[in-house]
Amino acid sequence: MSTSTTLHAGNEDGRIKIALIGSGTIGLSFAALHLSTNPNAHITIYDTRPDLETYIAQNLPNYLSTTPELAKTYRFRLTLASSLSDAVLKATIIQEQGPENLPFKKSLWANIEPHAPKDALLWSSTSGIPASAQSADMRDPSRLLVVHPYNPPHIMPLLEVVPSPSTSQDLIDRTLEYWRGIGRTPIVIRKEVTGFVANRLAFALFREAISLVNDGVISVEDLDKVVESSMGPRWAVAGPFKSYHAGGGEGGLAAFMKNIGGTVKECWAAGEEIKVGPGGKEEGWVEGICEQAQEAYGVVDTKERDRVTRDVLAAIRGGTKIKDINQEV
Repeated sequence: MSTSTTLHAGNEDGRIKIALIGSGTIGLSFAALHLSTNPNAHITIYDTRPDLETYIAQNLPNYLSTTPELAKTYRFRLTLASSLSDAVLKATIIQEQGPENLPFKKSLWANIEPHAPKDALLWSSTSGIPASAQSADMRDPSRLLVVHPYNPPHIMPLLEVVPSPSTSQDLIDRTLEYWRGIGRTPIVIRKEVTGFVANRLAFALFREAISLVNDGVISVEDLDKVVESSMGPRWAVAGPFKSYHAGGGEGGLAAFMKNIGGTVKECWAAGEEIKVGPGGKEEGWVEGICEQAQEAYGVVDTKERDRVTRDVLAAIRGGTKIKDINQEV
């Protein structure tokens, strides 16, 4: 697929040079995404692990398993950098997937900035640390923004684009252009908020799930079945606002709230606050619920989960495969 000439600036050979800082689960998933959807992408990975070459060779092909030819040939578009400065020196895009640790990220971006090309896109795939905090030690904080994926990014379409108040509009526009160009769904989050949006929604449901199980209303396994056989498929087709707007018939969301708004508010009031202390333990609920999950599921087969997720995404798009790892380059 062709990509915007805007992103070709400074690359005489027309390639998109992407520096990935960090090669954990998210880093490898992003590497697979760029390689499988963008034939012009050349990936450089920097990571301090001593066995990086062996680690990449053993693990990256697993993310490319549905494209056997690419799994064999990706090395021609992949470089391992021996230093941070070498990794970012000629990059078009610099994307970090480091630890969820603010001091680490502040230091990292302060070290990247002097070596990065002036027009390079700078992205952090943090789950909750805002760009305004990460860029505090940068000379030009307007260069940085958060690009938060929904895991795993080589399959899931969503990317939350979260600028700081000082992030330049040009950076936002170029970021959206890139992700749309490879078939993703980037959504701009208008304000920096804790957890951004997808996690806020997911964890709100998770909190209610824990409360109901902890109260003895339902088991872990049966609660999952409730979600999988009701709001799961519904929300794959339409989000909560569209769903409840449809539920109100001709009167839309206003009619829905008029009819059952009282029940909605009672449900909001009925949920119990769930507290989690250091190490994930507080109030005595963690151990029992985790034991139920372990008994019901053991070790989850993520390959099967990912296969079914791809099928669901293809189905809701009219049977057309989305531009993800399923697609040959």
